[in-house]
Amino acid sequence: MMVDMPIAPGEVWLVGAGPGDPDLLTRKAEKLLRAADIVFFDALVGSGVLDLIPEAVEKVSVGKRAGRHSKDQESINDLIVRAALAGRRVVRLKGGDPSIFGRSMEEMAALASHGVQARICPGITAASAAAASMGLSLTLRGLARKLVFVTAHVREGDQLDLDWKALADPAATIAIYMGKSSADLLAKRLIAAGLPAATPVMAVENASLPEERSIGTRLDLLGIAARSLGSGPVLLLVGEAVSVRSAQPARMMAEKGEEEGMKALNG
Repeated sequence: MMVDMPIAPGEVWLVGAGPGDPDLLTRKAEKLLRAADIVFFDALVGSGVLDLIPEAVEKVSVGKRAGRHSKDQESINDLIVRAALAGRRVVRLKGGDPSIFGRSMEEMAALASHGVQARICPGITAASAAAASMGLSLTLRGLARKLVFVTAHVREGDQLDLDWKALADPAATIAIYMGKSSADLLAKRLIAAGLPAATPVMAVENASLPEERSIGTRLDLLGIAARSLGSGPVLLLVGEAVSVRSAQPARMMAEKGEEEGMKALNG
């Protein structure tokens, strides 16, 4: 593979766009965006990342947000396959990391069934970005020996069916993606499964972006905290490690957002 042209004609790269801040995009991801003929991108890809795509590259939104699905997965698969079979250099740009709740295997399977070569370029996931912004460590010796990634997003009509007993581990940090709308249910089920009501929680909206906001609370107040946030994507961090913060958090905006959130909780 040529260094200056990292995508071959008819090849597809699933590229992680990271949490939104263009400075957190990998160097490889930026090279792939510049080498593409066409980029299919999700709704959660930050505008700053999209600005890195050259004007000559065709950009196609296939964004999906809760309650506002513009295209179903089968239609997205079809678009990517057709572009590759036409000999184009294709990038499928996904928020965060393609292999963490990114449905990457569904798209790769569709491509493989048509004989299309597909590769993955990883990205920084929202949990890592949120922890960095808050000055937190997701794992911590003596407090959190395990890190669990969970999505609270389910298909319409389905129930949130998780192994609550396994999740309610006081020695773990739980990173819950797309958990805002299910915050009340998540808290009730985790407490019922044995996690203490006073377990520290951090709710982070728009992690890594200038409009980032965060609220530090406890598990039994999670629903109230989540409702005080806006319409941006929210990541929930649950566990004792969340209570241990660095002396100088990495983002002053995060502190401001947390202060606003606590005011909202206190009425």
